[in-house]
Amino acid sequence: MRKPEPVVIIYDDKCSLCRGCRRWIELHAIQRNVFEFIPCRSEERRRRFPELNDDVCVQSFQLVLPQKQILAGDTALPEILIRLRGYRWLQILFQLPVSKACLYAAYRWISNNRYLISKTIKPLIQE
Repeated sequence: MRKPEPVVIIYDDKCSLCRGCRRWIELHAIQRNVFEFIPCRSEERRRRFPELNDDVCVQSFQLVLPQKQILAGDTALPEILIRLRGYRWLQILFQLPVSKACLYAAYRWISNNRYLISKTIKPLIQE
């Protein structure tokens, strides 16, 4: 099986939950450098991806595929999963209508409440 090409994840670096997710993704990546992480409010993001404004970036993480296609939030999760050791099989859940709807609702709730969640779990996530 061919290894997936590297992708860019644009994330909210002001959110401790988002930073924790970044570290978790890095730890489980199938290989080094399969993910590049760029903070959503950074000059680098503005320069490389001017089509993404700050408001769009902070609503949900953005995934930029090698073909420059941009996926946001829950629609990007299957692309991330295929690049993780031991979690690839979970992408099947995104192909089933019922689980896809539940996963979308769960992602939206977490995304909309991530700062509150971050405050709650902050002691559990080292900065």
